[in-house]
Order: sequence, then structure tokens, then C-alpha cells
Amino acid sequence: MTIKVHFFASLRESVKLNEVDIECTETQTPQSIWAQLTTESQPDNLLCAINQEYSTLDTPLNDGDELAFFPPVTGG
Repeated sequence: MTIKVHFFASLRESVKLNEVDIECTETQTPQSIWAQLTTESQPDNLLCAINQEYSTLDTPLNDGDELAFFPPVTGG
């Protein structure tokens, strides 16, 4: 199964990745993908989206999914 992973904003800078396609042989979650792709500790406030919909870090991924990691969005 192939997953396209994107990193945005400050996460892109800290993990030194913009986007990457990864091949998986078993069911993965955003949390397990984070651990595979970076040695950075997972931020407490890490947000993710699967196929452009907010998701939890323990949601199972499917073949062809697009996973995005980004820091919390703030504004005023």
C-alpha cells in the first residue's frame, strides 16, 4: 500500500521533509508513520488530516491515502 505524506509549516522545517510517498506492508496509522519518518519526538499538539479531513493519530490508513501533518492553527 502507498501513502503520500505531507509536512507543513514548522514541522516541515523540523523534520526536513516536505512530502514523501511511502510503501507499507501492513496497516499503518498517522502515529506509526510519524515514528517511521522522523527521529523528532511527536509534538503534543500534532494535528493530522487524512484525505483533507481532520483525523486522529490512531486512525488506520488505506492504500492511496494522503496524510498531512501540521501544527495547530491559531489566529485572531
